[in-house]
Amino acid sequence: MNEMNKKLLKNIENSISETVNEKKIGIAFSGGVDSTLISKICHDMDYDITLLTIGFPDSHDILFAKEVNAFLKYPHEILEIDSKTFPNITSKIYKTIKTENLSWNENCIAFYYVSKLANSLELDTVVTANGIDELFCGYNAYREAFSGGESQILEVMNSKLDNELKMMKAVNQISSEFGVKILQPLLTTNFIEYAKTIPISEKIRDSEDLYRKHIIRKLARQIKVPEISCTKRKKALQYGSKIHKVLLKTRYTS
Repeated sequence: MNEMNKKLLKNIENSISETVNEKKIGIAFSGGVDSTLISKICHDMDYDITLLTIGFPDSHDILFAKEVNAFLKYPHEILEIDSKTFPNITSKIYKTIKTENLSWNENCIAFYYVSKLANSLELDTVVTANGIDELFCGYNAYREAFSGGESQILEVMNSKLDNELKMMKAVNQISSEFGVKILQPLLTTNFIEYAKTIPISEKIRDSEDLYRKHIIRKLARQIKVPEISCTKRKKALQYGSKIHKVLLKTRYTS
């Protein structure tokens, strides 16, 4: 492992240690490179972890999370969303967070179910990989910004980080109903400052770069994250769980 990757791993470990005080934790898990990397690091740090996956039956996230964990063999719990009660839950969340922002509503809905699952397992702390997409150019918006140079990429990054930090406050408002804290070790001030020092070239190569997050994928391979996870292209939680699809259908047919 080269020095840059060693430093990245150390900074992730430090951020987890400083943020996550409970030893018994849930981890929001889709099987993608971000959540699998965090799961593997927490496991290697001797946290007592349970992977938590939510989604509609046969959704991408449920199927892929099972496939990835066939290699990891960590404790893994799945909650399938009931389409009958879904409209009432979404309506309640919409009234609670009071925003028209579709992404915020979808994420709060997803973490409602993650928190419900955690609570049923007597877990009061859930760790997420939020922050990786923002800090390591995971979104397509970074491809679009690439031609504008580093200053435009950083502009997108700061905007994405600002949105994510505010959204996770709304998420915790929702999770508090179950007495569950949703923690994002990779959105701490120290980690954000460190991650911004990593060269952009380690994150995104050009405007055609469909994979991005290269240093994250490299580190994942080096700590033995399953290859199918390392090479998986991004699929956001609301899409992988089918929440986006069903929510739009519910909104326009109710």
